[in-house]
Amino acid sequence: MKILIKNGRIIDPANNIDKIADLLVDGDKIAKVAEGITDEADKVIDAADKWVIPGLIDLHVHLRDPGYEHKETIATGTRAGAMGGFTTVCAMPNTDPVTDNEILVEYIKMKAARDGVINVLPIGAITKGQQGSELADIGKMAQVGACAISEDGKSVSNPALMKNALRYAKMFDLPVFDHCEEITLAKGSMNAGDRASLLGLKGISNDSEELIVARDMILAGSVKAKIHLCHISTAESVIQIKQAKERGIAVTAEATPHHFTLSEEDITGYDANFKMNPPLRSKKDAEAIRQALKDGTIEVIATDHAPHHTDEKNCEFEKAANGIIGLETALPLGIKVLVEGGWLTPSELIAKMTVNPARVLGIDKGTLGEGMTADITIVDPNAENIFDVSKMASKAKNTPFGGYKAKGKVLYTIVSGETVVENGKLLK
Repeated sequence: MKILIKNGRIIDPANNIDKIADLLVDGDKIAKVAEGITDEADKVIDAADKWVIPGLIDLHVHLRDPGYEHKETIATGTRAGAMGGFTTVCAMPNTDPVTDNEILVEYIKMKAARDGVINVLPIGAITKGQQGSELADIGKMAQVGACAISEDGKSVSNPALMKNALRYAKMFDLPVFDHCEEITLAKGSMNAGDRASLLGLKGISNDSEELIVARDMILAGSVKAKIHLCHISTAESVIQIKQAKERGIAVTAEATPHHFTLSEEDITGYDANFKMNPPLRSKKDAEAIRQALKDGTIEVIATDHAPHHTDEKNCEFEKAANGIIGLETALPLGIKVLVEGGWLTPSELIAKMTVNPARVLGIDKGTLGEGMTADITIVDPNAENIFDVSKMASKAKNTPFGGYKAKGKVLYTIVSGETVVENGKLLK
């Protein structure tokens, strides 16, 4: 099938393109990107005043399958991704059973091919059962398609074991996605600060993150391995990352939309939809994250999409599960907070959600280059977007952004040349 996208603003940071042009899809490939394409097509999309961008890539998603299908499934999670403009997501391994072997990696790939509507790349666990005592079989998981390894949800507390994991990951050219948290310093439910004191909640100090950020960058530098730091949330972590890059350590980092949009001051009561890990930090930390995105210290925006059942949030703040859904809110928050806020240009925002995550993974995606796979998203950047949780495609509804006024709506999501979202509605 041929699809001709006319008159759109083509934003392709991988090729330094930002201009009004046409794009022709032929089958599952991008055939042409040029002005005034006149080829006949089965479908013509008028993208005037819209952005035509590479399909978004999310390095950090919890699809909860297998084992926690009451929270989310591969079917619902990938549809949420498509509605948010994502064509590729990386599935974290804290499932039940844990994705710590090649059989589980194959299972996720098979389930995604059968039930999913976008690309799903499994991430393998660092240790067996995520118990932190014995390395998982990293080589076998790499051979069957694991895109990275991670212990997300916790850190590997034993530094010698973490160093060995980095060595093995280097052998198989896999990045290590690092959840930076010293658990003995993180026995609270929100950021340690005045707001926690006001609400009578035990706080989590910034150094719980910063200690592991420093430790694991040192370890990665010592074995010359690639390390990717997940959901960075503090100003001091940003300083450490910048210094590590200057020393030549192969470190990349991500920030979430909730950490660059909200702060602890937005928590005015005991709504557990504001409970996440790492917690919402101070206004100073949130501004440091935005500045790090602006200056390139943080290269990637990832959602940390963490769906939970209503009962797991509708309880006391201290007992509630950590995390929020994010696939359907990420791009509009980026447009409103970062682009309209003057922190990033549209091209810089799109780079952090397409080509930069592709480079972290070392995959041939995140671009609209001719001959590349036709993973394409079309966005109306000027449309007001008031988040209606009841209409979201995710099975879970745990978000603090219900009713929030953002900017930008995904109109089309095209995966390998096949239209999954059309005029803002799922086709599958």
